Amino acid sequence: MTDEPQEAPPPNPGQVPPPQYGQYPPPGQYPPPGQYGYPPPGQTPPPGGYGYQPVYLAPKHPQATLAMVLGIVGLTGVMCYITFFVAPFAWWIGAKSVKEINADPARYSGHGEATAGKIMGIIGTVLLILGLLFVAALLVLTFTVDDFWDDSGYQEYSILAAF
Repeated sequence: MTDEPQEAPPPNPGQVPPPQYGQYPPPGQYPPPGQYGYPPPGQTPPPGGYGYQPVYLAPKHPQATLAMVLGIVGLTGVMCYITFFVAPFAWWIGAKSVKEINADPARYSGHGEATAGKIMGIIGTVLLILGLLFVAALLVLTFTVDDFWDDSGYQEYSILAAF
């Protein structure tokens, strides 16, 4: 046995050697079946064919979507005030999910959804606090200012009263 590289055996008479990697065959000749492109029918390609490695995506964090949905529902409190009370939960679940995803990014994906839920939860919580402060101010003014809701000092104008 020698350490010298051995040369490839010469091609059979009448055959042209296959082109090197990245080169096309000579004009008018086609590559032998199964050498280029897809394998012949009935054969499977070699594992990890064409030099690509399989890509494995981490599963989505189980609460990332929940945080985003609660954030969206929490922001709809403009229409129905009860849904504002969901926003703090969206903030809490979103923050917890983001922390867990950042701790081990290879284990979980869904960072964007968890962050969106967290941000919408923050916005909804701020709107909830502003709404509660407004209602509290109305209640304080109602019980402390005499005739707060009394509008008898204004004259009602009506189109029919002019006739």
